[in-house]
Amino acid sequence: MNPQSAQQILVDNFAPWVLDLNLAVVEVGDTHAVLRLPWDARLARDGGGMSGQAMMAAADTATVIAVSAARGAYGPMTTVQQSTSFQRPVVGADVLVDARVTKLGKRMAFAEITLTAEGADEPAARASTVYALLG
Repeated sequence: MNPQSAQQILVDNFAPWVLDLNLAVVEVGDTHAVLRLPWDARLARDGGGMSGQAMMAAADTATVIAVSAARGAYGPMTTVQQSTSFQRPVVGADVLVDARVTKLGKRMAFAEITLTAEGADEPAARASTVYALLG
């Protein structure tokens, strides 16, 4: 899988509101994917920080790409659990969303996601996800 084929997974399988986030696949490997969530003032909440909802959706979406890479292709899957811890605000910067599959089974997949503002040394948020593999 390469970034272009991974980007096509987004176009072909995600709801219009997710596509409105303008996520771009930057990198894809055997068990990981990095997506860029571009800064957009429409995603900011009171105080000017990027909303947690947008970052959680980006983490969830990046997981689908990482799991697809680990499986060798996209297949139906659904989120079973997602836990996100926000550590610092993101203001006026794109977010790099690095999803890494930690365990891939026959029916379940587990991933850890780090969300970092571009140019920052420390993550803005960390997430963990569990997916049910449906097909």
